[in-house]
Amino acid sequence: MKTYRFLLAGLGNIGRNFLEIVCDKEVMLRERYGVQLICVAVTDSSGSVLNTDGIDMRAVVAAKKHKQPITELPGGIAGMDAVAALAASAVDVVFDSTPVDLKTGGIGLELTRNALVAGKHLVTANKGPLALAFQELAALSDLTDLSKPGLRFSGAVGGAMPTINVGRSDLAAAHIRRIEAVLNGTTQMILEMMANGSGYDEAIREAIDAGIAETDPSLDVEGWDAANKLVILANAVLRQATTLADVSVTGINKLRADEVRAVRMLGERMSLLATAEWVEDHYKLTVAPTALPESHPFARLAGQAMAIRYETDIYGTQTLITHEEGPVGSAAAMLRDFLDIVRNN
Repeated sequence: MKTYRFLLAGLGNIGRNFLEIVCDKEVMLRERYGVQLICVAVTDSSGSVLNTDGIDMRAVVAAKKHKQPITELPGGIAGMDAVAALAASAVDVVFDSTPVDLKTGGIGLELTRNALVAGKHLVTANKGPLALAFQELAALSDLTDLSKPGLRFSGAVGGAMPTINVGRSDLAAAHIRRIEAVLNGTTQMILEMMANGSGYDEAIREAIDAGIAETDPSLDVEGWDAANKLVILANAVLRQATTLADVSVTGINKLRADEVRAVRMLGERMSLLATAEWVEDHYKLTVAPTALPESHPFARLAGQAMAIRYETDIYGTQTLITHEEGPVGSAAAMLRDFLDIVRNN
């Protein structure tokens, strides 16, 4: 039995679900994988809770559900952020589910840097640090040097769908000729509403009211969420050093409802498609609304479903589809990534 003491940064929907999954899977983790996870630090916007003997994870979840400050729990320290909590805690692994900041990387980027420099494994569902500083972070981790701490992030690109894992591990030695991916469930739902008769503004309002879209859905509808995920894919899977400036991005915000309905009338489906295509000596990266023929597997995606298709030289074409809803898939991916680190250390 090997014990891993961990810090969880961020107690939004993903973080809370992660704690619940760890509790629910405690016996399986011990019996099947020979590991025990002990939470010794948690943080949110109010502060931190630290306890070297282990924090009651279900008590943390209950406090968040009842909108009670976690700092009122035993070991609570108001105002202590995740970086300070890391410095004050003896942990083996850090889980980051802090809010995404695609401009500066936010506290997630600083936390990731500090954890890896300190020799701590880092598992994240936060795409911001990876989209902005992938090459720097990879150089601090086992992605470039197996003697360094593990860095895993499959939950940041497609939730539970093993997008990164398949591309990096299961397609070993392949030349990937083309990637096609639908990586933003919000735009899928908005385009579906438009195809069924809603105008663009009406579809946005419906998506916000239903909790599908953020109050400010611009990152989704302008294509930046999908583009940042494509940047991570290009760096992690295609091994092409990539920044957001290398991606041609067109969102769905300029589409008219009649255009989307006309595509539907032809038996096709409009989707915000992310593509990476090998052209001569590099990958051309694009995010754009694309009319998919009925024969295309993505044309049959329902609801907020996401998908990716790898076209390769030796493994043929591999297609993955996820029908998950809500944050559970991304939370579960964090546990999957942790177990991958365990297997490789």
